[in-house]
Amino acid sequence: MTDFNDCLNHRIAQVAIGEFHAGTFAEAKRLYDEAVSTYGEGFKEAYLLQEQGTDKGISVILWDSEDSMKANVNDAYKSILKKLLPLFVSPPSLRTYEVVSEVRASEAEAVEAEASKV
Repeated sequence: MTDFNDCLNHRIAQVAIGEFHAGTFAEAKRLYDEAVSTYGEGFKEAYLLQEQGTDKGISVILWDSEDSMKANVNDAYKSILKKLLPLFVSPPSLRTYEVVSEVRASEAEAVEAEASKV
């Protein structure tokens, strides 16, 4: 039954959307990378997206569970966050989502190939 229970446990996505003061995105990226490097157990992957030609961005951080996400809020992370927050025009929107569907390129190609047979 472990396999079945594993299927019921969805990963967690922490999503932040914000805008940085003009010309500060590079510094924000540096601090973001530094913050992510402090993560340990339960951390899966992180993405920092920048809207082309702007200082607007979206962060997506994937965790194996909400408990893991909370457990990684440590002193090093908090220290980096204190440096990052003043770079925002206004506080970022922060939400937590449950990952309910996940499709990888190889899976998408298999579905496309199967559909073309019909």
